[in-house]
Amino acid sequence: MAVPIELIKELRARTQASFADCRQALEETEGDLEEAVKRLRVRGAVIAEKRSGRDTDAGIVEAYIHSNSRVGVLVDLHAETDFVARSGEFKALAHDLALHIAAANPRYVSPDDIPEEARVEERRLITQQFQDSGKPPQVLEKIIEGKITAMAKEICLLAQPFVKDSDKTVQDVLDEAVAKFGEKVIVKRFVRYQI
Repeated sequence: MAVPIELIKELRARTQASFADCRQALEETEGDLEEAVKRLRVRGAVIAEKRSGRDTDAGIVEAYIHSNSRVGVLVDLHAETDFVARSGEFKALAHDLALHIAAANPRYVSPDDIPEEARVEERRLITQQFQDSGKPPQVLEKIIEGKITAMAKEICLLAQPFVKDSDKTVQDVLDEAVAKFGEKVIVKRFVRYQI
């Protein structure tokens, strides 16, 4: 199937994937734009998984100060090589992540970073909340796990919906960056200051 160039450009604008990858995804989905977006996201996640064991020795620290000068963010974004870390696209990604952190106020990078004490305390509070509900223990356990997962989505950067496109999580954005740059890209750490 010959894919119209306008459709390829639209997909490229939405996903930042390469021209060839956009054309291939549209050919595979017979011109279905939404399916092509999903396919590119899956492909990005697969590439990210393959690169997950690599070292990320290069990177940048991006600063963002909100227009009211009451919120500031520093984000430490890493890649495998200086070539990628010094590119304008990488800097733009770091800026977007800093903007997201300023707006969404995450406390941790990933759910794995949540201290065990915080998980135990959250579990205790939820158990207390439902102790008189009469629910069977296995149902109560599912409720607790669901609420802890929901909490992680609120307070962990990688699990949050991305502020510039709420259909994606921050992890999806990083997976797309991995597919685009051909290198592992990670948020090492961040700090957010607010007056």
